[in-house]
Amino acid sequence: MHNYAVLGAGRQGTAAAYDLAKHGDAARVVLADVDGERAQAAAQRVNALLGTDIAEAARVDVTNRAAVVRLLRGIDAFVSAVPYYYNLDITRAAIEAGASMCDLGGNTDIVRQQQALDAEAKARGISIIPDCGQVPGMGTTLMVYAMNLLDEPREVTMWDGGLPQNPQPPFNYLLTFNIAGLTNEYAEPAVFLRDGQVTQVEPMTELHTVEFPPPVGTLEAFVTGGGTSTAPWTFAGRLQTLQNFTVRYPGHFAQLRAYYDLGLWDLTPIRVGEVEVVPRDVFHALFEPKVVFPGERDLVVIRVRAVGKKDGQEAEAVVELLDFFDEVTGFTAMERTTGWDAAIVAAMMARGETPRGAGAVETFVPPTAFVAELRQRGFDLRERVSALS
Repeated sequence: MHNYAVLGAGRQGTAAAYDLAKHGDAARVVLADVDGERAQAAAQRVNALLGTDIAEAARVDVTNRAAVVRLLRGIDAFVSAVPYYYNLDITRAAIEAGASMCDLGGNTDIVRQQQALDAEAKARGISIIPDCGQVPGMGTTLMVYAMNLLDEPREVTMWDGGLPQNPQPPFNYLLTFNIAGLTNEYAEPAVFLRDGQVTQVEPMTELHTVEFPPPVGTLEAFVTGGGTSTAPWTFAGRLQTLQNFTVRYPGHFAQLRAYYDLGLWDLTPIRVGEVEVVPRDVFHALFEPKVVFPGERDLVVIRVRAVGKKDGQEAEAVVELLDFFDEVTGFTAMERTTGWDAAIVAAMMARGETPRGAGAVETFVPPTAFVAELRQRGFDLRERVSALS
């Protein structure tokens, strides 16, 4: 039996705690948040869903390192489900406490700083694996899984996105995570492998369409930042191409590209009359109410296509996941594909199935075992390998 913790009792953190309590061979799961009432409500929800008292609440301010270390003493593995800018300090607290850690990531520069603590993590006998959300995270591991279905992978492309099941105009989009994360993806350049070279690619470009099985249908896809995390550097020299595209319902790209061109995602304050405002803050205030629909059902799609050789012949491997709002638990598809992904990794760390040290999802998470865990949870995951003429 293992002791787990989740820092941050919001949507993704609650989903992670539920999965750890159900599938992680857990003795206890501590849900910690700076808001004690929110932590208590989240723990009660987990216990009510499972008919147990395995989840417990704690109040902790993650900016108080000593308090975080105290909380993590005796914890085998934990998930950080707080904003990415806290994760470096939390990593140091994890090393001090001797608790393995994964997080939902969100910033590749911080991920690199976490990975620089590899020697310290090894010395403590723990694993540190950042960027374990939906993408990067689940999608990253599915990329590696698809690569492994071929003998000599050469090109890997992923398409992914969270969408409303019933799109509502004008934007046909449903926000299922923090809006700052959304604009960060839309406004920041992507890092891909192109012609074997690590290449920066402008966001909101390379528009194309892609077909998904019913009931999804035709989607548009385009470049956004952050989805590949450290994978381009990891696979440089092994792959010619590694890239990912965000998918949305048709028409969304043109609307949002206009805001990008207008400068509404800039972070440099501008003067409007007698006040200074940050354009991105204005966009958040105006856009968020238009794409938040309480009670609306969502879906998540991930498709990975790897091209290379199998048995000496040109071939492709396609791995596809389609997930929907869970009517039984009330967890959204985004919560399941984000929070449950992190929980799977945390349980792997607790069971000693990941390397010790601080590393990347693409090298530290065993893809075959990960896919088996997804299927155990009932995810609709399909794969095929076929020859290319």
